[in-house]
Amino acid sequence: MNYEDVMKLALERGFYFPSCDVYADAQAGFWEYGPSGVGLKNKFLELWRRELVRRDGMLEIDGSQIMSKSVFEASGHLGSFADPIIKCTKCRATFRADRTIAEVSKIEIPESADLEEFDKAIKENGIKCPKCKGDFENTRKFNMMFKVGIGPEEETAYLRPETCQSIFVDFPRLFKIMRGKLPLGIAQVGKSFRNEIAPRQSLLRLREFYQAEIEVFCNPKKLNEMEKFSEIQDTVIRVQTDSEPVPMSCKEAVESGIIPNKFVAYYLGILTEFYEKAGIDIAKSRFRKLGEKEKAFYAEIAFDFEVETTIGWLELVACNYRSDYDLSSHAKKSKEKFEVMDNDEKVLPHVFEISMGIDRSLYTILEHSLRNDEENERTVLSLKPYLSPIHVGVLSLVKKDGLKEKTDEIYLKLKRKFDAFLDHSGAIGRRYRRLDEIGSPFAITVDHQTLEDDTITIRMRDNMEQKRMKISELYSVLSEYTAYP
Repeated sequence: MNYEDVMKLALERGFYFPSCDVYADAQAGFWEYGPSGVGLKNKFLELWRRELVRRDGMLEIDGSQIMSKSVFEASGHLGSFADPIIKCTKCRATFRADRTIAEVSKIEIPESADLEEFDKAIKENGIKCPKCKGDFENTRKFNMMFKVGIGPEEETAYLRPETCQSIFVDFPRLFKIMRGKLPLGIAQVGKSFRNEIAPRQSLLRLREFYQAEIEVFCNPKKLNEMEKFSEIQDTVIRVQTDSEPVPMSCKEAVESGIIPNKFVAYYLGILTEFYEKAGIDIAKSRFRKLGEKEKAFYAEIAFDFEVETTIGWLELVACNYRSDYDLSSHAKKSKEKFEVMDNDEKVLPHVFEISMGIDRSLYTILEHSLRNDEENERTVLSLKPYLSPIHVGVLSLVKKDGLKEKTDEIYLKLKRKFDAFLDHSGAIGRRYRRLDEIGSPFAITVDHQTLEDDTITIRMRDNMEQKRMKISELYSVLSEYTAYP
């Protein structure tokens, strides 16, 4: 199944759709989650909390989406957070320089490259405006921050381009009041905002998007003193440094020097385990080590966790060793102290970041889970049961003879613990197909025998198996299969 199939499913089954779509002036890059999408997103985030945040006793905060100008002066975003753009001299249309060059000439230039490299590629390859064939002006930088004015004087502030800056500025307070100890992970889920030049492909490039970020504060002298490393040392990760990703255990990656230390390898290991539990095909994943020109301006070491889809490799998580860039910058700008005690040593912590794009992750899960069952003429979304928006469909065979009332009774009991969907109308086969498409792992059918012996038929989504069971057994069966791992 490909991007178009996922898009069709998303629109028809209420996973996501364009914002303000009824108006002609609706802006690109803004999408909304429907009921099915919200269910999937919330369960995905619960898995993230279980597998990453709570696993290591991390702290979670919920910071402001609008932050002062000083924050982004200190962070470097006002000076460095920019994309290369080119403008047509004839029709005045604006394009991303790196993407336009790649689409026309197949030459890949990192977006952080010197502006002269883009101009040279455009000239040497005779690249013209895709709209009118006009010439381009010289490449320039476009800052992607959304500026806002606060109060009647419209004091300058910005919508955050990433969720992590509030973690950095809050770090001294959190470390003190929560009696922190290094290494300390602090997490945050929320929306970020980037004024993308040409947002495209629904959830894959947005102007308003969800992030789940973790910043792990550590003592840089103790990066190989990771007690929990033994938990993941045999976990296989796929690391790409040259042409092809190579599967290796976390232990092998550290010993070979491909991963610089146990600290970084530990988090790459648990991230891989998380995505496998989320339903991603790990055989189609890689940690790609970024070169000097590809890394973010704040990163000392960077690996992107990427997953192969039908439209190419997608970056789902940026894994950046940010050293003390952020804390030292905020300390200098604010004149506040950011050092903390690690046992008897005063330390300005370094930071390892796990910055996850939620929207892209959800798209990838949908694509990797969607399949066409030609033999049975159905489309199936084989989500992990604990991620399915609807755990169980509750169906009556017919609406008469007391079956509707009995079905309603069962539904009311189940919905207290499970995400259940009640459906009385239509052919039973068609109702099964609708549940298959939304990813519901189970459907139960109430028929005339139910009234006689309190049994129902339960149908399994993936293999279409059906079996009879007592209503009293439903709770334990559904609990077992829909529980998080």
